[in-house]
Amino acid sequence: QVQLVESGGGLVQPGGSLRLSCAASGSSFSTYDMGWYRQALGKQRELVAVITNSGNTNYADAVKGRFTISRDNAKNTVALQMNTLKPEDTAVYYCKAHRIAPISWASQDYWGQGTQVTVSS
Repeated sequence: QVQLVESGGGLVQPGGSLRLSCAASGSSFSTYDMGWYRQALGKQRELVAVITNSGNTNYADAVKGRFTISRDNAKNTVALQMNTLKPEDTAVYYCKAHRIAPISWASQDYWGQGTQVTVSS
């Protein structure tokens, strides 16, 4: 079982920056792929960025070059540095942990409760 708690959201002006953090409880954090997703009002949840358990990263086209995902396995945290924010980045941002469990091969997915990011002047 993994519990995820996001922090760092808030109100920022266009062009500004925010850093989101996700703290994970439980063991085996380093075995999980970690991702950030977002859901804007009236829209479906979408992938923003992912970092695998081996440190490989991938980004949605809309955030490439502006957002950076990173992880600290010693602290059981994953962060999302968001620069040059735009009004269209406004959404609730969620942290997700994913892995295929050893032995059972079952997919294990855990979500945080989300943190609001609002980009507005």
